[in-house]
Amino acid sequence: MPHPAGRKEAGRAKILASAGRGFRRHGFGGVGVDTLAQEAGVTSGAFYAHFKCKADAFRAAMGAGMRDLQQGVASFQERYGRSWRARFVEFYMGDRRTCDLGDSCALQSLSADVSRADDETRALFEGIFREILDGVAGGLEGRPRARRDEAIALLALLAGGVTLARAVSDSALSDEIGTAVRKAAAALARDAP
Repeated sequence: MPHPAGRKEAGRAKILASAGRGFRRHGFGGVGVDTLAQEAGVTSGAFYAHFKCKADAFRAAMGAGMRDLQQGVASFQERYGRSWRARFVEFYMGDRRTCDLGDSCALQSLSADVSRADDETRALFEGIFREILDGVAGGLEGRPRARRDEAIALLALLAGGVTLARAVSDSALSDEIGTAVRKAAAALARDAP
């Protein structure tokens, strides 16, 4: 008996969202298919009906997470115009630094796993990252090369800053890291030619 229209896509989306949270929370090596399926409320067989292996699910979850970042940048640019950058930095160093790790940004939480992943996963990450860079650079001022350099530095600073702030258990030190990164991000804008 065929499934109602959209049911398979909805099931995949549910598993993908849950897998994304699981990979961000535990890392690729820290979670298995059984746990990912259980957290999605499905059987392991249902998981494998959508993804042939854990690496495929990781690739899809990472891609979806990176697309979320891309859409987030575009949304901030559209909503806040010229002041998008400062607001994005505040959001990233605030909400993205303090939210549950399962809800964190894929750039920050999955990059280390991507660096150890297969060529297909790395290529997908790189392709989307290049698009994100183009989007960030497009919202900055200055010459094209300077905008691209600033976009790279900004994304690296934010992702690295959140990683460090999450790695320490002292909340005062985490806040100090957040403040320092905000200041450095503002200095990037001032120093841009």
